[in-house]
Amino acid sequence: MNFNDFNIQDDIKKGIDDMGFTNPTPIQRMAIPDALRGIDIIAQAQTGSGKTLAFAVPVLEKIFVPDRSPQAIILCPTRELCMQVADEIAKAGSRIKKLKVLAVYGGQPIGKQTRVLKKGVHIVVGTPGRVIDHIERGNLDLIGIESVVLDEADEMLEMGFREDIERILSDTPSQRQTLLFSATIPKEIRDIAGKYQKDPKFIKVSNRKQNIPKITQYAFKCDIKDKFESLTRLIDAYNVKLVLIFCNTKKSVDFVKKHLKKQDFKADALHGDMTQQARDKVMNKFRNGNIDILVATDVAARGLDIDGVDVIINYDVPQNSDDYIHRIGRTARAGKTGFAFTLVSKDEMSRFDNIRKSNRNIAYKDIPTLREINEIKSNLILNEVKSSRDSLDEYIEIIKKNENKEFGSTELAAGLLKKMREN
Repeated sequence: MNFNDFNIQDDIKKGIDDMGFTNPTPIQRMAIPDALRGIDIIAQAQTGSGKTLAFAVPVLEKIFVPDRSPQAIILCPTRELCMQVADEIAKAGSRIKKLKVLAVYGGQPIGKQTRVLKKGVHIVVGTPGRVIDHIERGNLDLIGIESVVLDEADEMLEMGFREDIERILSDTPSQRQTLLFSATIPKEIRDIAGKYQKDPKFIKVSNRKQNIPKITQYAFKCDIKDKFESLTRLIDAYNVKLVLIFCNTKKSVDFVKKHLKKQDFKADALHGDMTQQARDKVMNKFRNGNIDILVATDVAARGLDIDGVDVIINYDVPQNSDDYIHRIGRTARAGKTGFAFTLVSKDEMSRFDNIRKSNRNIAYKDIPTLREINEIKSNLILNEVKSSRDSLDEYIEIIKKNENKEFGSTELAAGLLKKMREN
C-alpha cells in the first residue's frame, strides 16, 4: 500500500511525495481511511510512529480554502511539538494553493500571532493555554471548526491541561470530528473520549512490534559513584554523533552537563526552570550541530522530535515503563536504527526490573574497559582507511622508501595510527 491508494486529492499526494514518503506507516494505514470517512478515532501510538501525517491527511482533505476562517485545530503539549506539527502539516499541504497553517504558543509575542489570525488561517496548531488566550481576546473563533486533534493527549493531561482541553472542545461545534492520539490511554483519556467523542474507533499500534526492534537496548550495572565515568566511556566507545541523555531531576541534569563540559564534550542542558528563550537557544544549537550532547529531564524533552539522534542514555532509571518507552522513542526515527543505554545503580535495580518485565529486548552488558575503548577507536580509524577508494600508490612508495630492518611497514603503520589517535 502507498499514499496513492488513499482517496485523497492529488495536491496532498504530491505534497507527501515531496516530503519523500511513499509507503504509509502502520498507524497511517490504520487511521487515515477511517478518519477520511469522518469517524472519531482514539489512536494509541508512540512518538515516532508517523502519527502526525495520520491526522494531517484527513484534516487537509476537509479544508475548504476559499473560507479563510479556522476549520481545524490541533492541540499539542509543548511549543516545540506545535512548531514541528505545524511544519509537517504545511509540508503535506504545500501544493494546496493559499493554504494557511499557524502555530500558536506561549513564549512568542501574542501580537504577531494575532495579526496572522486576523488575516485568515485554515488550520491552527497550538498549546491549550495560548489557544484559550486567543479565544478570550476574540482572535480565534471556533464556530467553523470541523476537525479537532488532541496530539500526545496523555502528556497534555500530565501537564495539567485537562480544564483547557475540555473548554476548547466545549466551544467547538458538536458535529466536529475528534481525533485523539496518545502513547498511553489512562482513565482521564477514556473519560474525555466518552464525553466528547461520538462512538470512536480504537486503534492501537504495538510499540514493541513496530518501533523497539529498531533500537538496540543495553543496560549497564554500575556503582552510583562510577555513573559519570561509565557515561563518558559509553559515549567514547560507541562513537556517537548526537546523544540525548535523560536525568530524573534538574540537579542531576546540571551535574551531568557541568562535568561533560569540563571534559570538553560539546554539551548543554534542557530543564523546566529555563526560560522559553533559553530553551529555544539550546534546541537550535542541538539541531544545528553546535552541540552534540543534550542533557534533559522528561518534562523538558516532551514533544521533542529531532532527527539523527544516535543514542538515548538513561543516566537515571526512569520511573516506569511508559517513561522508558517515551525516552527511547527519541531515537530510531523514520525507520532508522538507534541505541538506548540505561545506567543502573544498586538502588535503582528494583525499578529497572519492573521496566524490564515489559521490555524484554533489553540486554545486560558490561561497561567497556579503557583498553576496549582504545581498541574500538583504533578500529574505527582502520575501518575508515579500509573503506577508502582513494589511490594509495604514492603513499605505498613513501612507506617502501622508509622501511628497513629495524622499522618495517607494520611498525610504520602502527606509528602512524598512534599519531592519529594522539591528535
